[in-house]
Amino acid sequence: MTTYINQAKGKAIKGPGLKAPGIVVIQFLFIFIVESIDYLIEKVGILTGIALILFTIAGIVLGRTGTALTNAINPPIAFFFSTLFVMSLFGGAGLHPTRIGLDLVTAMSSIAPYLIVSAIIGWVGYFLKRNK
Repeated sequence: MTTYINQAKGKAIKGPGLKAPGIVVIQFLFIFIVESIDYLIEKVGILTGIALILFTIAGIVLGRTGTALTNAINPPIAFFFSTLFVMSLFGGAGLHPTRIGLDLVTAMSSIAPYLIVSAIIGWVGYFLKRNK
């Protein structure tokens, strides 16, 4: 049993981490998946907010040293575009500008505290990685 654990430790991913495009794609993809699940269960809520915070932390941990600024800026932008896709796919309104606009404002306001916490975590991570 311990030999398998030692072999697994030896095969850990080595390298400097994700580049900026990798962070953008990973964060958008996972925010979109979690938001889609959350929207199908109920409207956008706490599950998406927690995912925003977790994927911001994951971007700090998995990213290279020079990608901290991308990680600080990307989660709100990824959430915005993910919300547009989710509303047009699962919202039932299609691409009607008034309906999408109203749903977008509602989704952004329900996630606002999590967006603020995510932004604070992203910027703290940016300043910590920049001063290394």
